[in-house]
Amino acid sequence: MTPERTATNGAGRPSAEQVAGILRTRIHTGELRAGDHMPTQAELVREFGVQRGAVRRALEHLKAEGLLTDVTRGAPARVAGPLPATGPADGEEPQQTAAGLGPRILAAFDEPDVRIDALCLTAESLALALAEPLQRIRSGRIAPRSVKVRILLPDRHLELAFPRPADDAGDTRQVHERWLDLRNVQGASLRHNLLALRSTRDLDVEVTFRALPFTPPVKIYLLNGKEALFAYYTVTRRAEQIDGRPVELFDVLGSDSTLFPFTGEGGVRDEAFVAESAGWFDGLWTTVATELKLNR
Repeated sequence: MTPERTATNGAGRPSAEQVAGILRTRIHTGELRAGDHMPTQAELVREFGVQRGAVRRALEHLKAEGLLTDVTRGAPARVAGPLPATGPADGEEPQQTAAGLGPRILAAFDEPDVRIDALCLTAESLALALAEPLQRIRSGRIAPRSVKVRILLPDRHLELAFPRPADDAGDTRQVHERWLDLRNVQGASLRHNLLALRSTRDLDVEVTFRALPFTPPVKIYLLNGKEALFAYYTVTRRAEQIDGRPVELFDVLGSDSTLFPFTGEGGVRDEAFVAESAGWFDGLWTTVATELKLNR
């Protein structure tokens, strides 16, 4: 359960983390190659319509991940190298969700009718991964005919297995409300950004949420019925600031989870995994999942 980083600001501009997510995807898809100069901060400010401080923070995020070098106020940063393999097209290599999901989501938007199903603890990783394709749609670089997204998230009244206090004396209600706030804000931000395409680009867009009656031990993304991305939620003990004080939690960092890709081009076993995953998701969606409202 990471702190909220995905909501746009009051003017509807992307956050620093969303800008970082878009640039990260461009690096991992090869649009920005090892050794290339990044656009200048002034160019990034104009492209994203954000303050220079947000651009600077985005570049610092990428430098901390080892993707950029020479992040200064002067000359543009460079893309670090060599870069790792970037997903199914490069040999089915697993990656952390933060690095691997964006390029696969972007590739899914090559189809005229985009279909994304996701089961996860919050919508944070998906919202960040969608930032680049939405930016390209708004700029007219890509133009899908329709985008349909279904998301399964834990129910608000569920007693979560994680996150929860690591100590018996911990305030379970406080931790739960923190998670619920994140689930709702991240989901609402994702829905708002997708539905805005109806008016800006006249697209057929549907975004639907349903609630699960259990804490998902894994996350899964199904893309256009052709690809499944699967990751385990690994529970760790860590401290987080909640209401100004440190709280020890049993928690997961979904963006750090290793994402395993399965595609229809990966052979009979991969095809079977994609088909079974789609059937499993549909089964949950149509049976035990219930209506979900992104509020208290």
